[in-house]
Amino acid sequence: MYLLGVDIGGTKCRVSLGRDEGGELRFVSRGNERAAGERAPTAMLKLLLDDAERLAKDAAEKPAAIGISCGGPLDRKRGLILSPPNLPGWDRIGVTAYFQAAMGIPAFLQNDADAGALAEWKYGAGKGCDSLVFITFGTGLGAGLVLNGRLYSGASGMAGEIGHIRLAEYGPPGYGKTGSFEGFCSGGGIARLARAMAEAELQQGRSPSICPGYGDLENLSAKSVGRAAEKGDPLARQIYAEAGRRLGQGLSIIIDTLNPEMIVIGSIFARSRNELWPHAEEVIKKETLSASREACRVVPGILGDEIGDYAAVTAAKYGLETTIGAGNFYG
Repeated sequence: MYLLGVDIGGTKCRVSLGRDEGGELRFVSRGNERAAGERAPTAMLKLLLDDAERLAKDAAEKPAAIGISCGGPLDRKRGLILSPPNLPGWDRIGVTAYFQAAMGIPAFLQNDADAGALAEWKYGAGKGCDSLVFITFGTGLGAGLVLNGRLYSGASGMAGEIGHIRLAEYGPPGYGKTGSFEGFCSGGGIARLARAMAEAELQQGRSPSICPGYGDLENLSAKSVGRAAEKGDPLARQIYAEAGRRLGQGLSIIIDTLNPEMIVIGSIFARSRNELWPHAEEVIKKETLSASREACRVVPGILGDEIGDYAAVTAAKYGLETTIGAGNFYG
């Protein structure tokens, strides 16, 4: 079965054509990476449609469906993108109706965290699990929930917005809330934490190697601090230790509340597991119920930089399996 996927993000947009072969996904072709911010939504959608129509010709048979993965907020059932913060101007954009009308195949929309959860569940680290939580841990922090073999979206499609959980009264802001899970455990959050800790060092007359002067504060990023931590830099390791402890605090809430078989964490965690996990694990051992903790494995995602392509194509596969099969198709 051939499936098309459209990954729509603030950094890049791309169309992919995949073939599901007995539960394994093989990518047949991919379109060009496009920057959404460079064009109006209508112009970007036309380019993505052109890519989808061109890629569809590479399939030996007509693709069965098209999946669209995009950051929220969304109205999944009506197929609308509703002003995501990283996509200015994308307000009430009816993407599923657009692709469905143009291509004559079913179209399905999922937010990127949910689609990422489906991808790691169907094709990645969580293959074979019945209950799984996928955590993005990238630019921001969100989660997709697969519970009892089904994606769980919640009453208003907002399930999994774990970045909004407050972990401390004070701390880096994320999700508009100081001390939030996203504030401590995201690319932007770690950068803000690094700047605060580095500035404290400078104010005490010390010049840490990752930030010798005040002019270097803005150059700190999760990636640069992570690399320094891997090389043993003392301040960088302190920064990642704090992020790791907060990660453990947030994971403990998930483990005790949802009792999943597996938590799959992508992006920064996958790159910096050695710096984060020992501190997170220490907190989890103190905070969680033993039965829930022992039933849950915490692992890095394995789909890596291809997660966006997998997520969009998997949204198409899951839509076919659950929506049309249930006689409840929406476009």
